Amino acid sequence: MARLQRTLSLGAVVLFGIAYMTPIIVLGTFGILAQSTTGMVPAAYLAALVAMFFTAMSYGRMATAFPVAGSAYSYVRKAISPKLGFIAGWAVLLDYLFLPMAIWLIGAAYLHSAFPSVPQWLWVLVFIGITSAINIVGLKLANGVNALLMLVQFLVLIAFVALCIHYVGGDASTPLWSVKPFFNGDMQMPLIMSGAAIACYSFLGFDAVSTLTEETRDPRRTIPRAIMLITLIGGLIFVSVSYFVQIAHPSLQFDSVDSAAYEIARNIGGDLFVSIFLIGLIVGQFASGLSAQASGSRLLFAMGRDGVLPKSFFGTLHERFGTPVNSILLCAVVALLALKLDVTTSTSFINFGAFLAFSLVNLSVIFHYWIGAEKKGLREWVLFLLFPFIGLAADVWLMVSLDHLAIYLGLSWLAIGVVYLAVLTGGFQRQPPEMDFQETT
Repeated sequence: MARLQRTLSLGAVVLFGIAYMTPIIVLGTFGILAQSTTGMVPAAYLAALVAMFFTAMSYGRMATAFPVAGSAYSYVRKAISPKLGFIAGWAVLLDYLFLPMAIWLIGAAYLHSAFPSVPQWLWVLVFIGITSAINIVGLKLANGVNALLMLVQFLVLIAFVALCIHYVGGDASTPLWSVKPFFNGDMQMPLIMSGAAIACYSFLGFDAVSTLTEETRDPRRTIPRAIMLITLIGGLIFVSVSYFVQIAHPSLQFDSVDSAAYEIARNIGGDLFVSIFLIGLIVGQFASGLSAQASGSRLLFAMGRDGVLPKSFFGTLHERFGTPVNSILLCAVVALLALKLDVTTSTSFINFGAFLAFSLVNLSVIFHYWIGAEKKGLREWVLFLLFPFIGLAADVWLMVSLDHLAIYLGLSWLAIGVVYLAVLTGGFQRQPPEMDFQETT
C-alpha cells in the first residue's frame, strides 16, 4: 500500500485542529454550562483547559515516540499492550460514532428556537439525511470552502464578543472586567468540575491532528507543537468568548437552555444579528457534522477492512461511489438516538469515551518513558511521571464528574467493548488484529 505524502506544515496542521474543534461551539453549549456551573462558564473552560493542557503534553510525547497515524489506539497499543490499545480504540470509536449525533442535535435545537413551529426531530432528520447523502456520494469540501467556513465562524464570534462588550458598556452598573466569572465566594468546585466535564466537549479535536502524522513534514517536532498550540489557542478562544458572554448575560434563566445563545444574540444585537448568528452556527455545525460522519465511517471501514469488525459489512465500498455506504448509514442510524437524548447527555456521553482514551494516553507516557527507563532524574520525574499523572488524575476526575446517565451509557459501551474483545481474541488468548490507518483508495 502506498505511503502518504508528507506535505502538511505546522500552520496547516494547527488550522485543521482548530477547524475540527468548531470554535463557535462555545456559543452552542453556553446555556448548558451556565446552568451546570451556576453562572461560571469561564471558570469551567479554564479548568478544562488546565486538564487538557497536561493531556495534550502526553499526546505530544507519544507523537514524538511513535510518529504514526492512529492516535490513542496506536500509542496505547505500542506503549502498553495490544489488548488495552483495542480498548483505547473502542473508546475513540465512541467519539467518532456518536459525535455526529451531538453536533446535529445542537444545530437542531437552535433551528427549533428560530422556527418553533417546526418540530426539533424534523430538523434532526434533515441534518442526518443531507449529510449522509453527501458522504455517500463522496463529495468532499474543498480547502477553500473549509477556510471560508472557518472565516464565517470567526467573524460571527468576533461580532458576538463585540456586541457583548457594547451591550455591557451601555449599563453603568455592570463592569466590563470582573473576576466573578472565574472566582467568587459562592462557587462550588464540584459544579465547576461538572461544567468542565461538559466543556471538554469543545476541546475534542486537539488530538485529531495526531492522525495526520504520516502526512506531516517532520512529524516528531511538528505534531507535538501543533497539539499544544491547538489546545492553547482553542482554550483561549473558549475562555475569552465565554467570559464576555457571561458578563453580558449573568442570569441563569433561558427560554431554552439548549439554545441559550440564540436568546442572548437577540438581546445584544437584535433580529438582524440573531439571523447572522444562526447562519454562522448552523454552517459550523453542518460542516462539522459532515466531517465527523465522514471520519467516523472511515474508521469503521478501516476496522472492517482489517478484521477488527465484521469485514462483510464494514469492510466494503460502494461499487459506484467508492464510499463505505454501510458505515455511513450506520452512523446515520446511531444519530437517530438524538431524537431521545438532550444536548447535555449526548455531549457528556461522548466525553466519557474521550476521557477514557485521554487517561490511557497519559498512562502510556508513564509506561513508555518512565517505567523501565535507565535514567530517572528530576527532569524525567517531572516530565514523564508527574505531568502525565496530573493529566491522568484530571481526566479521571472529569470522567466521574459527568452526569450519571452519561456514565452509565459510557460504562455500558465499555462493557460491550470488553466482551467483543474477548470474542475477538478467543477469551483473551491471542492478540487482536492490528488496524492499518493508511489512506485507502
